[in-house]
Order: sequence, then structure tokens, then C-alpha cells
Amino acid sequence: MKKRVGVVLSGCGFLDGSEIHEATLTLLHLDRAGASSICMAPRRPLADVVDHETKRSVAGESRDVLREAARIARGAIKDLASVEPGTLDALILPGGYGAAKNLCTFARDGADAKVEPEIARLIRAMHEARKPIGVICIAPAVLAAVFRGTPVRPTVTVGDDTVTGRALAAMGAEVVVTPVTGIAIDERNRFVSTPAYMYDARIADVSIGIEKLVAAVLSLA
Repeated sequence: MKKRVGVVLSGCGFLDGSEIHEATLTLLHLDRAGASSICMAPRRPLADVVDHETKRSVAGESRDVLREAARIARGAIKDLASVEPGTLDALILPGGYGAAKNLCTFARDGADAKVEPEIARLIRAMHEARKPIGVICIAPAVLAAVFRGTPVRPTVTVGDDTVTGRALAAMGAEVVVTPVTGIAIDERNRFVSTPAYMYDARIADVSIGIEKLVAAVLSLA
């Protein structure tokens, strides 16, 4: 039976949603590994809408996270609120600023970040069930925020970004440095992370790291 992996998207576009390369590579490597992907996103407004040509926020424009994420999922997407952990074998969160803006408030609040309630619910339930969770690029911030103030200390990588690393450490995470093609495996908590575009990286190298992450997540599922 195919392993069912939830892929949590946060919009469409690296400045205000999911990083499209990271999300697509996740889906590609899951498919190549024989797993079934279930895309999902929260039903809520984007924290802000960014023009990806000018890289500036667009005043007065509002978009829905789930509707934007549906572009990547080709319409096959679930409302995060409807997803039960018992239907999944594993969970993966691609990066992009949407993870730090729409899944949690790390982009604005740093170590004081709050987490979107439905993703917090799902992550806690998956962890309690000992089901693996993969986090890519800036998405380790979501894990750190979910478990801040608890005995769970996620071991993750955010590349060599010392500013982000210090903020995650302040939330209780243990941060390790890996190259873009590397992964960090937290065997105790069954978390896997790869830095991806935390580096100014080639897509080929980002793909190597994500392929390793997918393989590790599936081996733990």
C-alpha cells in the first residue's frame, strides 16, 4: 500500500506563499518514491500579497491561502481543518515565506511567533502518533513555534543562517548546519529537515536535499 504523505502548502510564490520549486520537488520525489501526496492548506487570507516582479507588498489586495496553494496542487487540495492525522503516514512542509507568514508569524514576530491553529493541531497529533514530519527551508520555524515551551526540542537545519538559527534556538530548537544538499534527522522526534533555498542555491542542489528528505521521511513512516 502506498504511504500517504500530507504536503502542507502556504500559498503560491516564495515571497508570500509556498516556494514553488520546493513544493514541486517535494511532490516529484514523493511520486518517484511511490508515495501518495495529499496537498492541504489553511483556509485564511494571506498575511500579505507580494508582487513577485517588484518584490513589494501590494496594498489593498487580499488572497486566500488555500486558493493560491491550489495552483501548485492543480486543484487537488484539502482544507487543513478537514484533515485528520489518522489518514496520513507522514507530513512534509515546504518552505517559502508563506510558512513564516501564513502557517505561523515567525516573519513578523521571530522567537515569539504564533502558529496557525489547524497546522499546530495536525503537527502535535502527528508527533504524538510517532509519525514523521519533514520541514524544508524556513519551515523548521513552524516546528519550533509549535513546540516552544514544551519538552520537545526539535533538531533542525536552516543552513548557515545564523540570525534565523538564533531565533529558533531561542524557541528551544537545536540547530545544526548542513549544506544545501544535506539533511538533519532528529531520530528521537522523527523530524527531518533540509535547508533548500535558505542558501542562494541551484535548483539541482535543492533537489538533492529534498530527495534525501523525502527518502528519510518515508523510511520513518
